[in-house]
Amino acid sequence: MDDHDTLTAPADDDPTLVLLTVEEAARRLRIGRTTCFALIRTGELESIDIGRLRRVPADALAAYLARRRAAKRAA
Repeated sequence: MDDHDTLTAPADDDPTLVLLTVEEAARRLRIGRTTCFALIRTGELESIDIGRLRRVPADALAAYLARRRAAKRAA
């Protein structure tokens, strides 16, 4: 077995990441990139700018889901 046969997890599956790209956040939420940008634009999903980059804190995904679940329970 050589180096090409080793299996590695995709970078967006790395639980140690603190900041995610919008694409990585969208994949984790199982939504499209455009939908993820819409959530960011409306303020439903937290994001930060680092220079010209847009990043989503990894813990923002859990916070977003918790708010959605609470809203559903309250309805």
